[in-house]
Amino acid sequence: MTKSLQLVVMLASLSLLMAGLSFAESSGGEIYRAKCFKCHGATGLADTSMGKALKVKPIHDPSVRNMSLSEMIAATRNGMGKMQAYKGSLTEAEIKSSTEYFRTFLSAK
Repeated sequence: MTKSLQLVVMLASLSLLMAGLSFAESSGGEIYRAKCFKCHGATGLADTSMGKALKVKPIHDPSVRNMSLSEMIAATRNGMGKMQAYKGSLTEAEIKSSTEYFRTFLSAK
């Protein structure tokens, strides 16, 4: 009985851990779609009407592509050019996860 109870507890813990990891992976994309999509577009190409109007540089522009993760996080936190600062409206974890999601567009062609 004890071993089966331990197995159930272990499986339940593993399920909760996996659910948490899945949420963490998807939250960057969700935040990006909610806060960044209007200007940066679905794939970071800034091909939206707002992105074009504000002359947002696409992800593959050298000035964006060459930014480090920490530089992009700082730009998201503090704003950059016409981009608003998200320091007060997103947590540090949300800023990091949405920035990491944005950087996935660097590997897409």
